[in-house]
Amino acid sequence: MVIAVLADIVGSRRLDDRTAAQRVLDDTIAGVEADLPLATQPLTPTVGDEQQGVYLDLGDAMVSLLMIQLRLPDGIAFRFGIGVGEVRPVESLHGELADGPGWYAARAAIETVHAREGRSVPRTRTWIVGAPRQDEVMESTIAASNAYLLVRDELVGAMSERERRLTYGRLLGRSQQELAAEEGITQPSVSKSLRTAGTAALIEGVAALRGERA
Repeated sequence: MVIAVLADIVGSRRLDDRTAAQRVLDDTIAGVEADLPLATQPLTPTVGDEQQGVYLDLGDAMVSLLMIQLRLPDGIAFRFGIGVGEVRPVESLHGELADGPGWYAARAAIETVHAREGRSVPRTRTWIVGAPRQDEVMESTIAASNAYLLVRDELVGAMSERERRLTYGRLLGRSQQELAAEEGITQPSVSKSLRTAGTAALIEGVAALRGERA
């Protein structure tokens, strides 16, 4: 199984400094990969506002994309389309191009995110589509994962930037005392922020995703 991921920037045309924003995105992706290296091919800019990445495991992709969401500052966000299916390189005069059913599925997934954002679930940021001829187990896995992602995106979308930073730190196993020292606040304040943000649910969700492969 191969997992193709397409990402595009939310509201890219409204960014005051597109170049500076791209630096933030690049640094964020690199930081996540340094903290928790899960991608076979980390998200890399391609054309316009789009980035492409590859993972070997659906759980790895979902965990990594969550970490990116949490690490990004206010005002800069990604949409993610996750495609389950074969990916292959195509040689051209301009270099190697990405092709295959996994990429077509990822494209369909990101279009779904766009559509849902404009309707009743504006905080939707992530969706999964399987390429044709997935078996029943994978179809069920994708359906359950999409239900999880809808709730997860709603939770993350409601967080403040500080709450996202604290949640990111806790997902890496850092203590509340360490995080309090970095933020210049008290440990009880960290505890309250994490409780208000629903961080415990995200941590349990990540543990479940990663435990499926054990």
